[in-house]
Amino acid sequence: MGQKTILQSFYEKEQIMPNKSFLRQPFGDRWETYTWQQAAQMARKLATGLQSLGLPAKSHIGLVSKNCREWIIADLAIMIAGYVSVPFYPTLTGEQIKEVIHLGDVKALFVGKTEVWEDMKKGVPADLPIIAFPHYEGNSKVTEGEQWDTFLDRFEPLQGNPLPDMEDLWTIVFTSGTTGTPKGVMLNHQALASLDAMVHQQNYVKVSFDGDNRFFSFLPLNHIAERALIEFLCIAHGGEISFVETIDTFAKNLRETQPTMFFAVPRIWTKFQLGVLGKMSQKKLNLFLKIPILSGLVKNKIKKGLGLSNARACVSGAAPIAQSLKDWYKRLGISISEGYGMTENCAVCSFLSGDEDQPGSVGKPAAGVDLKIDEDTGEVCMKADFVMQGYYNAPEKTAEVLRDGWLHTGDQGWVNEDGYLYLTGRVKDTFKTSKGIYIVPAPMEWVFDANTDIEQICIVGLGMPQPMGIVTLSELGEMKSKEEVKESLIASLEKANEGSKNDKKISTLIIAKEAFSVENGLLTPTLKVKRNILNKHYNEQLLAWHQQPDQVIWEG
Repeated sequence: MGQKTILQSFYEKEQIMPNKSFLRQPFGDRWETYTWQQAAQMARKLATGLQSLGLPAKSHIGLVSKNCREWIIADLAIMIAGYVSVPFYPTLTGEQIKEVIHLGDVKALFVGKTEVWEDMKKGVPADLPIIAFPHYEGNSKVTEGEQWDTFLDRFEPLQGNPLPDMEDLWTIVFTSGTTGTPKGVMLNHQALASLDAMVHQQNYVKVSFDGDNRFFSFLPLNHIAERALIEFLCIAHGGEISFVETIDTFAKNLRETQPTMFFAVPRIWTKFQLGVLGKMSQKKLNLFLKIPILSGLVKNKIKKGLGLSNARACVSGAAPIAQSLKDWYKRLGISISEGYGMTENCAVCSFLSGDEDQPGSVGKPAAGVDLKIDEDTGEVCMKADFVMQGYYNAPEKTAEVLRDGWLHTGDQGWVNEDGYLYLTGRVKDTFKTSKGIYIVPAPMEWVFDANTDIEQICIVGLGMPQPMGIVTLSELGEMKSKEEVKESLIASLEKANEGSKNDKKISTLIIAKEAFSVENGLLTPTLKVKRNILNKHYNEQLLAWHQQPDQVIWEG
């Protein structure tokens, strides 16, 4: 099978399935659908419009918006016009977008669904050409620059099927890094083509090669996993992408879509679980699942209610998912597969099918991946054709992670005799207590994943006598009395400390007043906890809390 660029796949769909549904956008109870041909005509008009700006070949075009149909059309237009996409998080502040526009050498900017344009626009250079998506209710009105419909109406569709070279840059994706300056990951068209070769060899996500696919897009499209698993797979193999209208309509939109493949981060899977247990207690659910006829009815009802009744594959990624959570879903007939990767390798390194029984593992290396563990640091290193070219305009940072052809992932791990990879944490997350003891926090945190009273936990304690845990409660936890919560947390604490030496044991759990969020700076946009920021945030109180006799303490 000859390798194709994503654009080649798109032109084929435009020809062979012009009137089939491609992009579905919800407006209340109504869905608007664009066919492949309609989307192609818009993308071709946009491409002509972009070229009319007189930008140099291979210029970088920014794209800042929540997921919507225009996002995909703009992305296609950028490629058709011969440019490079540089997508951004739609939650960036003025200062943040100013920084990445500069770092990414952005020459024009698409602005779409965002709630923070009033602040964001302060960081957009006054002379930067802007093309604004149609306005979505509940989002900022973008009056600057060219308006989508009038801009499209001015241009004829670009003719022919221009194609990039495999070595040409496809996109620059800025990492959401927990510290320091954002890094622009350069991925070329060859990376995507290699990814598709891997899908043909190992179809873990159970995509249908004949176009029978329904995708549901809600995780940020500027994040590589969503782009590869949703946008790319749909364009490469056919099908339709449905979007979310708002956070409030998420459950409704998902139920109405019933996707054939569903990809989510662990926090979403946890929220689904809490939603089910909020309507039916675990005790009642256990009882129903033991009764043969009732069991099937209950499973089907829950699957349909979640929107997963037609899902051939359910995938979790971006952070470790608790084995207890996967086991809970398995009892409902939902097998959750797990993918491990990062922006720098197109979100693909290893994969664990939901049918494989390897608790704690993130699976075996994907087809085309070479894996090794660094002898000195325990760091996971990998090679593949879908690894980045490097960080844009950052040769020193590139040299730190790409050494002798190997991508150094920053994760620590080990491989068992059967070839399954196990992660033990981040190299940079390891910290030292005041007693000089090194603490690897991730495995400690994973023990608490089984406790449904806990929404989030972060082990901190740099320079403290012992590690400590900052906890936020789930909705189920919030509904319980303080005594019940305390009892549940102490039970989890004892389990986490089992078998540990005294100076490695978690001394105290602190229940935070406020959840960790992107807004308060304690989570990255991909919902990873910023441990170093959290440590600084609580630094002045940690010692006093550690010295208190109570094992569970409420902040404030």
